[in-house]
Formats: sequence, structure tokens, C-alpha cells
Amino acid sequence: MKILEDQKKQDNTVGSRSKTDLAYIAGFLDGDGSLMLQIKKRKDGTLKRRFMTTICFYQDTRHEENLYWIQKTLSIGFISRRNDGMTELRINGYDQVNNIIKLISPYIKFKKLQCNALMRACKVLLSTALRKLDKTQLLEIVECIMVIQNENYVTKRKKTREELLKVLDLTP
Repeated sequence: MKILEDQKKQDNTVGSRSKTDLAYIAGFLDGDGSLMLQIKKRKDGTLKRRFMTTICFYQDTRHEENLYWIQKTLSIGFISRRNDGMTELRINGYDQVNNIIKLISPYIKFKKLQCNALMRACKVLLSTALRKLDKTQLLEIVECIMVIQNENYVTKRKKTREELLKVLDLTP
């Protein structure tokens, strides 16, 4: 009987997290979160640009304890209060974002396209040093950015594919 109980516990966890918790977090992301892949300008370094991957959860500050629970459950991220009464939990970094997405992706329903695109981009970004990314890899990242931004609700103007190619020096 003990063996069956131990097996049941293993079936209901992923690492140290319960499948129920991961499903809840995925649902929270589907409803009140966003997946982002951005190109940021840099003043330092030789490339003058960097890629930024982010998972962000949003909640009214009156209910921010939910974000602290997610942060504790995932053991990652930083929480900040915004001036508009909202609180954010942000997870940045290719490796960290990739690991979290892998954990929750089986439970994602509405942001599946963004989720898959972000995992593809993280795979490319983790496999090669930024200065050694070739044209094919950069184009793959641009395609991932386009998928994510086309699926996200954004109030600001989005960059076009042509603008992204220009930023990456991929225009003829």
C-alpha cells in the first residue's frame, strides 16, 4: 500500500511542485499574464542590443498575495508595485523563462502559440553566444517575436518585422 501511495504522490508532482499548482499558475498566466520576447538597445558592449525573455503575472495590488504564492511556488522572480494600483511578478532570463515554461506548458490553454514561440527562442538563445548567432538563428528569433507580439494584447505600437530586421542588421 505504501508503494501505491508513493507512486500516486509522484504522479501528482513535477519536481517539488504539484501538478495542481502548476496548472493553477498556467491558468493565471493564461488570464492575467504575458509572455514577452524583446530586443533591447544597449549602450555598452559591442552588439548594442540584447534579447530579453520575460514571463509576467499581473494582479491588482489589493490581491497581490497571489503573486507571492506563485513566486514562492516557482522559487523565482521579483515582485514590484506599479503606480497604477497593479503589482507584477516578473521572471527574466533565457534559462529561467525556459525552465518555467517547460513546467507549465502542458497546462497552458490560451497562450499556447506564445508559449511555443518563447520556448523556440529560448532554445536558440541558450544554444549559441549572442555574438555568434547566425542569420538563420536571428531570423528564427524574429519570427518568434512576431508570433508573440501578434498574439499579445498591447497598447503601444508594435515593431514590424522590417523594423526588427533592421535592428538586427538583417536588411539587404
